[in-house]
Amino acid sequence: MTASRAAGTGPVLARALQILGAFSADHPAMTLSELARRTRLPVSTVHRLLAGLVDWGALERGDDGAYRVGLRLWEVGALAPRGQGLRERALPFLEDLSQITRENVQLAVREGSELVFVERIAGTGAVPVLTRVGARFALTATGVGLVLLAHAPPETQEEVLAGPFDRFTPLTVTDPAVLRRTLADIRKSGFSVSDRQVTMDALSVGAPVHDARGNVVAAVSLVVRHGSAQPHTLAPLVRTSARAISRALAQLP
Repeated sequence: MTASRAAGTGPVLARALQILGAFSADHPAMTLSELARRTRLPVSTVHRLLAGLVDWGALERGDDGAYRVGLRLWEVGALAPRGQGLRERALPFLEDLSQITRENVQLAVREGSELVFVERIAGTGAVPVLTRVGARFALTATGVGLVLLAHAPPETQEEVLAGPFDRFTPLTVTDPAVLRRTLADIRKSGFSVSDRQVTMDALSVGAPVHDARGNVVAAVSLVVRHGSAQPHTLAPLVRTSARAISRALAQLP
């Protein structure tokens, strides 16, 4: 590839990724004009790029004229080793934990200063949660997020603790000093507790998942209705599941 062609490819790729990044849980389907507004790109540019994205399968256009994320993009995303291999190894233990408790079970990894949910199993009649597989969330409020932040590199912790903080309920902790103490307690106890920090009816207990070298690569949590159980009774269940997943990961080639 010549230098001129390489230089011309970069901006095109950036704009195509900008279009894909415009889709979210709040905007899963958008028309051409909506995409142009959200990306702040010219309509003609968006129209040209959409044609290529649809041809490749990254996007699909419905009968209503709106564009949606295509299956081809999902197929490629499912190949991400940090999510796929982890999920496959963890799923039997997540299912066991869900069947034993009949509550919500979640698995997440850290991506920069946020977390990404890799798996979620909804318990029968369990409290509603905001979790969506593939969705990003703040590290400072959830059971899995607090575990991941507690074991994140110091520079990541400092970046997150510098704020700003997302506040989901009146009980969401946004004081950096309180969060520092919480993270230290998590490293000492081996589990986290998020009590009504995301929704006022939910309690979450999380624990770390380690790889073969002892690095924390994920976190698992149990989310129950507030008042239905005490954190210290849930922690052994969650920690046992996390250790089982860690042992399974250690067997990966």
